Amino acid sequence: QVQLVESGGGLVQAGGSLRLSCAASGRTFSTHAVGWFHQAPGKEREFVAVIKWSTDITNYADSVKGRFTISRDIAKNTVYLQMNSLKPEDTAVYYCAARRVISRWPPRSESEYDYWGQGTQVTVSS
Repeated sequence: QVQLVESGGGLVQAGGSLRLSCAASGRTFSTHAVGWFHQAPGKEREFVAVIKWSTDITNYADSVKGRFTISRDIAKNTVYLQMNSLKPEDTAVYYCAARRVISRWPPRSESEYDYWGQGTQVTVSS
């Protein structure tokens, strides 16, 4: 019902920046929140940030507060994750996910999302 495609990943040096994009298509009008998660090899998928589509309310994991910013462009059906002051420990595959109905806030668990993209690799060198 909703398709998500991430882009913008790449290789950067520590302290650098990247902007990830999550382009949504399909029944985007039914989407109430879009989140970002990341997963390093051999580790669990972790919550990064989430935004309410209609009200622009945001929430962040403690590890990225002050460094990452989530935003959305309604006209383009796109959510962004601006990542500044990147650290080697930020290296992971980054996924965007959409939630159709918000039953609680903030949704920080993987199981609370209905649609997922394929991910984009972010590598931060030291």
